[in-house]
Amino acid sequence: MTAESPENRRPLKTRSAGWAGALAAALGRARVSPDTISFASIAFAVLGAGALGMSGFGEGGVRVAWLLLGALCIQLRLLANMLDGMVAVEHGLGGPAGPIWNELPDRVADAFFLVAAGYGAVAMGQHAGDWLGWIATVLAILTAYVRELGRGLGFPADFRGPMAKPHRMFVLTVACLVSAAEPLWDWRGQTLIIALALIAAGSLITVIRRTARLAAQLRERG
Repeated sequence: MTAESPENRRPLKTRSAGWAGALAAALGRARVSPDTISFASIAFAVLGAGALGMSGFGEGGVRVAWLLLGALCIQLRLLANMLDGMVAVEHGLGGPAGPIWNELPDRVADAFFLVAAGYGAVAMGQHAGDWLGWIATVLAILTAYVRELGRGLGFPADFRGPMAKPHRMFVLTVACLVSAAEPLWDWRGQTLIIALALIAAGSLITVIRRTARLAAQLRERG
């Protein structure tokens, strides 16, 4: 069972969208390497993490701009994550190092976004942000570790949530957008704290669910 097998590709409705297919086809015609697209996801994560961190030091429109940039970078990271696989599989441009670039940038991007969100909240006066960001990061990486452990043992990839990667990034994107409007109800950073707590709790549940399923599969296999 390879990384390109249907069982090992995250089920995404957007992958079948016309615009996604057209964009992947354009990248394929241009012979853009999937590894390069994967690397771009790290670049978006670095930029987005910087924006989230700087949001804690901004006021008014500047703070809003940093938060909106952070939300945009989260979505661009997800877009790159989807397109690298489409270009590799649908357009046959995957290289021998593809499995590394398919997974490693995701872990780096998760860490950048979640840790930066935590420190951004700290800069806004929410002192729980630093440890919440790190806890959310560790648990997010553990969800991927358990999934890849199952693949290494010969089982299809388990993408169940409630806090798989798309879910984590959806929560963080919404948190950025809501945070931009926090001055309307005299909050400053509380939304990011709530989002990180939800991501941490949901990721813990996801780790438990995936581990329990993997244990059951191993028992069935004997």
